[in-house]
Amino acid sequence: MKIDLSGKVILVTGGPGGIGNVIVRQLAAAGAKVAIHYSKSAAKAEKLAHGVGNGAKSFCADLSEPKNGVRLFGEVLEAFGRMDVLVNNAGVYLKSPNDENIDRWLASWNTTIAVNLTSAGVLCREAVNYFRKAGGGRIIHIASRAAFRGDYEDYFAYAASKGGMVALSRTIARAYGKDNIKSFVVAPGFVRTPIIDEYIAEHGDEKIMKELSLKELTRPEDVAPTVVFLASGLMDHATGCSIDINAASYMR
Repeated sequence: MKIDLSGKVILVTGGPGGIGNVIVRQLAAAGAKVAIHYSKSAAKAEKLAHGVGNGAKSFCADLSEPKNGVRLFGEVLEAFGRMDVLVNNAGVYLKSPNDENIDRWLASWNTTIAVNLTSAGVLCREAVNYFRKAGGGRIIHIASRAAFRGDYEDYFAYAASKGGMVALSRTIARAYGKDNIKSFVVAPGFVRTPIIDEYIAEHGDEKIMKELSLKELTRPEDVAPTVVFLASGLMDHATGCSIDINAASYMR
């Protein structure tokens, strides 16, 4: 089976990051024009856009301020003239011990919810309003197994944000299917990215590897093909679904 995304414009938030980077590369390899969102790593985003080619462009937006999602969506539309798929991939994984000062704890909570959930909600709002006029579209949310099984003790906000993302996706699928709008969740477990490398540097990898049924940690290359498949339209009747990619560390 060959997946051809030629002619499709796809916005990937958090594009230069670990999972996002490979998603961008594989979408572009399938023929899509990719809008690569970044927050701070301009040089990395521009290098990625140049490397994947096919008209890819980079776009800056600080999603810790969710209103910036409106501007981001508008800039992508202005640059490409259309949008076919939104991939809500941007996220943060901030540690917030419960014995931390409440002001610092709330700052971490608020940043996590703003980036991982509220900004995704704003972008979904923009996408749904646009897709209803344009005749349809697809939204793919990169959530986490934490949405279903919970997370570790210092990551209340992360689990809550990803659980909210799942509910958001299901609501869109139920409410807008007749408008030809499909919504999906991809829920990885631990994936070998810089964020997880930081966790492993602090805690070691023994705890993580004990949870897996496979011998190796999931890589971004294990996640991205599912996003390409969902973007293709070949899985449209699975709208509303959540797909687990976690080396059987959690099964529902």
